[in-house]
Amino acid sequence: MLLVMILRPKSLSRHPGSLPGATTATSAVLVPTWLRRAVPDAQGVAGKDIEDMALVAGAAIGALDAVVRRQERWAGAWRQRLALAAAAVTARQAGRVEDENALRDAVLLTRPGDFLSVGPAGLLLLAWRRLAGTPAEKLLTKKNLAAVLEEFGYGPDDEVVSDLTDDVRQLAATDGTVGIMTGAIAMAERHGLGRVLGAWLADALLAQRLGWVHAVPLLGPEAALGTGARPRRSAASSVATGVETNAERAKSLLAAQARAALRAIDLSAEFHRRAEKLLAVAPKLRAKAAAVVVEKLLSNDAIVASEQIAGMSDRGLRRLFDRLVELGAVRELSGRSTFRIYG
Repeated sequence: MLLVMILRPKSLSRHPGSLPGATTATSAVLVPTWLRRAVPDAQGVAGKDIEDMALVAGAAIGALDAVVRRQERWAGAWRQRLALAAAAVTARQAGRVEDENALRDAVLLTRPGDFLSVGPAGLLLLAWRRLAGTPAEKLLTKKNLAAVLEEFGYGPDDEVVSDLTDDVRQLAATDGTVGIMTGAIAMAERHGLGRVLGAWLADALLAQRLGWVHAVPLLGPEAALGTGARPRRSAASSVATGVETNAERAKSLLAAQARAALRAIDLSAEFHRRAEKLLAVAPKLRAKAAAVVVEKLLSNDAIVASEQIAGMSDRGLRRLFDRLVELGAVRELSGRSTFRIYG
């Protein structure tokens, strides 16, 4: 009975959350020491019971849920930074050499609207940004799935998109986050679409199950874990038997999800501190449209020094960034003297 309760954490999507526009006045979420100790690394899963791993993963997701529901002003930048980390791992797994800085450059230094020139690596970042920035309720529509498939490098195929959309809809109607997570990855493999897409789908389904406004990129950096070969079967069958027939895989995925949740929480604490510093110095900024720049910094992983800001010249924006760096509220992320990027 306890396992069934853990695998059906619907209560998480029903408790009261923060109202839109909440400030950073609330303190950062603290992860209990026992929870950190209970989350195993990839090699420590073998000696664990699936019930124990379900409890640990449920606790980690519950702690992350508390962060998400506060709807902090810096949440957009936080989710985009997680998307960047996922894209970097995805690129590495695909045999590419682009790191986080190169991926950020590929997208931010592209002319507005000219996303065809971001290159294959840049498209990977756009796929994970799509997960982080699209309202959760729209992530799994046929149109959006077709777009993300192209960003992950798969050619357009209406039949595949239609089948995938139908399977995702069936999967979303099932009970239990474990079944959804294992089912999403199995479904992507069954369609020949790879485990990374499965991780993307699992994150999207988790957000919808918990009632989050936006998904949080979690499993991208863990996409290579817990994904051994499985028999090909329908998505519904995969969900129904995922835990019973492949407990080891389920345990690995639960551990991966717990690790990812803790990483996201730790990053949220860092963003909380940095956002408080930025908001503390904001009243000292004399530049026109400085408030707009502050909001952009809170909403995005980074912005370029040449960003078009209404009411502010290029020179004025550069001076504002210099001032923010001087005050310790913003960092220059590229390390270059030109084409600078701030976040």
